[in-house]
Amino acid sequence: MFNSLTSLFKQLVEGSDLGKTPTASPNLAIASLLCEVAGADHEINESEQEAKLNLLQRLLGITEEESKTLLQQAEPQVEQSVSLYDFTSQLRELSQPVRIDLIKAMWEVAHADGEIDPLEDSVIRKTAELLYVDHKDFIKSKLDVLGED
Repeated sequence: MFNSLTSLFKQLVEGSDLGKTPTASPNLAIASLLCEVAGADHEINESEQEAKLNLLQRLLGITEEESKTLLQQAEPQVEQSVSLYDFTSQLRELSQPVRIDLIKAMWEVAHADGEIDPLEDSVIRKTAELLYVDHKDFIKSKLDVLGED
Protein backbone atom coordinates (compact mmCIF):
# COMPACT_ATOMS: atom_id res chain seq x y z
CA MET A 1 0.00 0.00 0.00
CA PHE A 2 2.74 2.42 1.00
CA ASN A 3 4.73 1.59 -2.16
CA SER A 4 1.75 2.31 -4.40
CA LEU A 5 1.17 5.66 -2.66
CA THR A 6 4.84 6.51 -3.04
CA SER A 7 4.68 5.60 -6.71
CA LEU A 8 1.56 7.73 -7.20
CA PHE A 9 3.22 10.66 -5.47
CA LYS A 10 6.31 10.34 -7.69
CA GLN A 11 4.13 10.35 -10.80
CA LEU A 12 2.36 13.50 -9.62
CA VAL A 13 5.63 15.26 -8.80
CA GLU A 14 7.27 14.24 -12.07
CA GLY A 15 4.20 15.26 -14.04
CA SER A 16 3.55 11.81 -15.49
CA ASP A 17 0.23 11.23 -17.13
CA LEU A 18 -1.69 8.97 -14.76
CA GLY A 19 -4.27 8.23 -17.43
CA LYS A 20 -1.81 6.38 -19.62
CA THR A 21 -1.87 2.63 -19.45
CA PRO A 22 1.18 0.48 -20.11
CA THR A 23 1.76 0.08 -23.81
CA ALA A 24 0.41 -3.20 -25.07
CA SER A 25 -0.54 -4.51 -28.45
CA PRO A 26 -4.01 -3.97 -29.88
CA ASN A 27 -4.21 -7.75 -30.30
CA LEU A 28 -3.72 -8.19 -26.57
CA ALA A 29 -6.37 -5.55 -25.90
CA ILE A 30 -8.83 -7.39 -28.17
CA ALA A 31 -8.07 -10.72 -26.47
CA SER A 32 -8.50 -9.06 -23.08
CA LEU A 33 -11.93 -7.71 -24.03
CA LEU A 34 -13.04 -11.16 -25.14
CA CYS A 35 -11.81 -12.56 -21.81
CA GLU A 36 -13.57 -9.75 -19.96
CA VAL A 37 -16.95 -10.55 -21.48
CA ALA A 38 -16.52 -14.30 -21.00
CA GLY A 39 -15.79 -13.82 -17.30
CA ALA A 40 -18.42 -11.15 -16.65
CA ASP A 41 -20.94 -13.70 -15.32
CA HIS A 42 -18.21 -15.43 -13.26
CA GLU A 43 -18.66 -18.62 -15.28
CA ILE A 44 -16.35 -19.43 -18.18
CA ASN A 45 -17.37 -22.68 -19.80
CA GLU A 46 -15.76 -24.68 -22.57
CA SER A 47 -17.96 -23.18 -25.31
CA GLU A 48 -16.89 -19.66 -24.35
CA GLN A 49 -13.22 -20.70 -24.27
CA GLU A 50 -13.57 -22.23 -27.73
CA ALA A 51 -15.40 -19.14 -29.02
CA LYS A 52 -12.62 -16.82 -27.79
CA LEU A 53 -10.00 -18.99 -29.46
CA ASN A 54 -11.84 -19.17 -32.79
CA LEU A 55 -12.78 -15.49 -32.82
CA LEU A 56 -9.21 -14.37 -32.23
CA GLN A 57 -8.09 -16.51 -35.16
CA ARG A 58 -10.81 -15.01 -37.35
CA LEU A 59 -10.47 -11.39 -36.24
CA LEU A 60 -6.69 -11.23 -36.17
CA GLY A 61 -5.78 -13.79 -38.81
CA ILE A 62 -3.53 -15.73 -36.44
CA THR A 63 -2.97 -19.43 -35.79
CA GLU A 64 -4.58 -21.48 -33.06
CA GLU A 65 -1.30 -21.60 -31.15
CA GLU A 66 -0.91 -17.81 -31.38
CA SER A 67 -4.49 -17.42 -30.15
CA LYS A 68 -3.82 -19.65 -27.14
CA THR A 69 -0.69 -17.67 -26.29
CA LEU A 70 -2.57 -14.38 -26.61
CA LEU A 71 -5.34 -15.62 -24.31
CA GLN A 72 -2.78 -16.76 -21.75
CA GLN A 73 -1.30 -13.25 -21.79
CA ALA A 74 -4.73 -11.59 -21.67
CA GLU A 75 -6.16 -13.39 -18.64
CA PRO A 76 -3.77 -11.83 -16.09
CA GLN A 77 -4.27 -8.43 -17.76
CA VAL A 78 -8.01 -8.73 -17.18
CA GLU A 79 -7.53 -9.67 -13.53
CA GLN A 80 -5.24 -6.67 -12.95
CA SER A 81 -7.34 -4.20 -14.89
CA VAL A 82 -9.53 -1.71 -13.09
CA SER A 83 -11.68 -0.72 -16.06
CA LEU A 84 -12.49 -1.48 -19.67
CA TYR A 85 -10.79 1.78 -20.58
CA ASP A 86 -7.44 0.03 -20.03
CA PHE A 87 -8.19 -1.96 -23.20
CA THR A 88 -10.48 0.26 -25.25
CA SER A 89 -8.13 3.24 -25.14
CA GLN A 90 -5.73 1.24 -27.29
CA LEU A 91 -8.37 0.43 -29.91
CA ARG A 92 -9.94 3.79 -30.74
CA GLU A 93 -7.71 4.20 -33.78
CA LEU A 94 -9.26 1.11 -35.39
CA SER A 95 -11.67 1.71 -38.23
CA GLN A 96 -15.38 1.76 -37.43
CA PRO A 97 -16.05 -1.58 -39.23
CA VAL A 98 -13.29 -3.28 -37.22
CA ARG A 99 -14.69 -1.90 -33.95
CA ILE A 100 -18.14 -3.17 -34.93
CA ASP A 101 -16.64 -6.60 -35.71
CA LEU A 102 -15.09 -6.62 -32.24
CA ILE A 103 -18.45 -5.84 -30.62
CA LYS A 104 -20.05 -8.62 -32.66
CA ALA A 105 -17.29 -11.01 -31.54
CA MET A 106 -17.99 -10.06 -27.94
CA TRP A 107 -21.66 -10.91 -28.49
CA GLU A 108 -20.60 -14.25 -29.95
CA VAL A 109 -18.53 -15.05 -26.85
CA ALA A 110 -21.38 -14.00 -24.57
CA HIS A 111 -23.87 -16.16 -26.49
CA ALA A 112 -21.55 -19.17 -26.86
CA ASP A 113 -23.21 -20.87 -23.87
CA GLY A 114 -26.69 -20.30 -25.30
CA GLU A 115 -27.65 -17.26 -23.25
CA ILE A 116 -26.48 -13.72 -22.69
CA ASP A 117 -26.14 -12.83 -19.03
CA PRO A 118 -27.05 -9.22 -18.07
CA LEU A 119 -23.47 -8.73 -16.81
CA GLU A 120 -22.11 -9.80 -20.21
CA ASP A 121 -24.53 -7.41 -21.89
CA SER A 122 -23.31 -4.62 -19.63
CA VAL A 123 -19.63 -5.23 -20.48
CA ILE A 124 -20.38 -5.21 -24.21
CA ARG A 125 -22.54 -2.08 -23.91
CA LYS A 126 -19.82 -0.20 -22.03
CA THR A 127 -17.15 -1.36 -24.50
CA ALA A 128 -19.27 -0.16 -27.41
CA GLU A 129 -19.67 3.24 -25.75
CA LEU A 130 -15.93 3.54 -25.08
CA LEU A 131 -15.14 2.60 -28.69
CA TYR A 132 -17.70 5.07 -30.04
CA VAL A 133 -19.74 2.35 -31.73
CA ASP A 134 -23.19 3.68 -32.65
CA HIS A 135 -26.08 2.20 -30.68
CA LYS A 136 -27.72 0.96 -33.88
CA ASP A 137 -24.57 -1.01 -34.72
CA PHE A 138 -24.42 -2.34 -31.17
CA ILE A 139 -28.01 -3.62 -31.45
CA LYS A 140 -27.57 -4.92 -35.02
CA SER A 141 -24.50 -6.92 -33.91
CA LYS A 142 -26.47 -8.47 -31.08
CA LEU A 143 -29.39 -9.34 -33.33
CA ASP A 144 -27.05 -10.84 -35.93
CA VAL A 145 -25.55 -13.14 -33.31
CA LEU A 146 -28.96 -14.10 -31.95
CA GLY A 147 -30.21 -14.73 -35.49
CA GLU A 148 -32.99 -12.18 -35.12
CA ASP A 149 -32.11 -9.86 -37.99
